[in-house]
Amino acid sequence: MKSAQTDRFVHERLPAPSALPAMRFDLPELQLPDQANLVEELLDRAAAKGWGERPLLRSAKIVLTYADVRHRVDRICRVLVEDLGMVPGNRVLLRGGNSIGMALAWLAVVKAGGIAVATMPLLRARELGDIIDKSQPALALCDAKLMEELELAQRDRPVLKTIVPFNAPDLPGSLAVRAAQKQGDFAACPTAADDIALLAFTSGTTGKPKAAVHTHRDVLAACAAWPRSVLKATPDDIVVGSPPLAFTFGLGGLLVFPMAAGASVYFPEAPYTPETLVRTINAIGATICYTAPTFYRQAAAFARELGIGKLRIAVSAGEGLPDATRQLWKQATGIEMLDGIGATEMFHIFISSAGADVKRGAIGKVVPGYQAKVVDDEGREVPRGTIGKLAVIGPTGCKYLDDARQANYVKDGWNYPGDAFLQDEDGYFVYQARADDMIITAGYNVGGPEVEDALLKHPAVAECGVIGKPDEERGMIVKAFCVLKPGQNGDAAMVKTLQDHVKATIAPFKYPREIEFVSALPRTETGKLQRFKLRQS
Repeated sequence: MKSAQTDRFVHERLPAPSALPAMRFDLPELQLPDQANLVEELLDRAAAKGWGERPLLRSAKIVLTYADVRHRVDRICRVLVEDLGMVPGNRVLLRGGNSIGMALAWLAVVKAGGIAVATMPLLRARELGDIIDKSQPALALCDAKLMEELELAQRDRPVLKTIVPFNAPDLPGSLAVRAAQKQGDFAACPTAADDIALLAFTSGTTGKPKAAVHTHRDVLAACAAWPRSVLKATPDDIVVGSPPLAFTFGLGGLLVFPMAAGASVYFPEAPYTPETLVRTINAIGATICYTAPTFYRQAAAFARELGIGKLRIAVSAGEGLPDATRQLWKQATGIEMLDGIGATEMFHIFISSAGADVKRGAIGKVVPGYQAKVVDDEGREVPRGTIGKLAVIGPTGCKYLDDARQANYVKDGWNYPGDAFLQDEDGYFVYQARADDMIITAGYNVGGPEVEDALLKHPAVAECGVIGKPDEERGMIVKAFCVLKPGQNGDAAMVKTLQDHVKATIAPFKYPREIEFVSALPRTETGKLQRFKLRQS
């Protein structure tokens, strides 16, 4: 099928064919047509599935059905094409928090054949400038409250010609005002399934973001994999969560996966805190929640106090889930957390288990449609129970935009997300650390997350991060950065208490020989711990 994207900027900057991942479409549901527009598939065809009058997007002020959303998206599409001159393949930068306005804008850009470049709302002008330099958008749709930093980034970048606020109904020229003057019934751009739908910028745990390219086929295949096999949402589900829509964990969990199931999503007026998330779950009857492990740990006390209403599934991803956090949440709610590991480069989760399939200490098994193995430095699969590098292959894969680091991620067709794992005899994958976060001390391999989990089991510790610190005698030592709970003293006695606790919890050689008490840990906007910043401190 011939591409409909006449702007070939991204297509021309994809990795060479020899550097692309091998793609597997082993399940019948992964067999997609050569022509597909993901918004046409998930939104326009909702009525034929009986979902037209079911709610899709919710907030405290309004509830929009699938039919309502389609009508609004179509009018925005007309603004993009007729007023703003967008042509298929143009990149459109999106800047906003999780809101109905942001969701509508994203869907319209993709339906009209554009390439959505969603950005985290807390990014500053310098970071936005890096994204503009990489993706070269001529148009941006921005939350009216977040214009300042984007306008600062625009000053030195004439490629970004137009910035339109998307949620200002009283501002002349805003997307809302323009769309209100348009008719609906916009025919979806007839994109090839392998046309580009979005650029997803990595969240920067290494300090060097990259742009992962995802096609319409990628997103639809992702909808047919983990959500269908593991999550198993229904049209009656109401979804809430904290991951930004600019993060593929949030885009999947809080927009496209609910649409694939005929479910609905609630967007809050302000970013969640652990307490407001629990209160919202109760107030709206939410049944599925997505957030990061740290958020669940902080929310557990409120869940214990307030209850969790109709919640039936709590999905954790974005960073490693300590078993201490899983058990704390389970004790507070009775819900066995649904853990998963995915990657921006792979779009979403590829290893996970739910319900009775959960095995304590493990993330889960490979999601149907994917294959995974643990390998050595030469790519040979290692024996079960041996720590190695995770390699994955399936219906999605890494395609960096014009980036030499493609060769680090894709080798012999397999994707290497950069994680150290072991696979047990039952086929469960057990997370050890990011591959570059493995600590080799006196010849022993120590996974920082395992030490973090042990520390979190002590009642004095609120949060912690563990790294390897260079040491002349041992090569590296295990160093921990700990945030203590209120009323706890970070003194020499506490250091010894925590060291003894770790020695009694896991193998004694893994204990942190150095502990530094801090008021907060460096995290990305999506909640991932930035260990590279701890190493720089």
